[in-house]
Amino acid sequence: MAWVLLFLAGIFEIGWALGLKQTAGFTRLVPSLLTAGSMVISLGLLGLALRTLPLGTAYAIWTGIGTVGTVIAGIAIHGEPAGALRLGCVALIVTGIVGLKLVSTP
Repeated sequence: MAWVLLFLAGIFEIGWALGLKQTAGFTRLVPSLLTAGSMVISLGLLGLALRTLPLGTAYAIWTGIGTVGTVIAGIAIHGEPAGALRLGCVALIVTGIVGLKLVSTP
């Protein structure tokens, strides 16, 4: 269950990272509230996952999910560049996430 909570925490991290762009520097109320809510949920789920998972592993995977998801969303939604080197770097992050999951025991 801790891995599911960690995955969901990563999804909400993607949400708040994307939401930051929509807040226009926290000058838009609704996007700001949604972004803040995503932050709270993401950190709360991470905290619950940390009851069982090792800190270093959980934090690295949480930030990895957020990083990879935000890069992919930036490419898909905001038209950011998707060059081979950039995607290769994202693949390295994914490899690290999978590796940490495989070697971790709660």
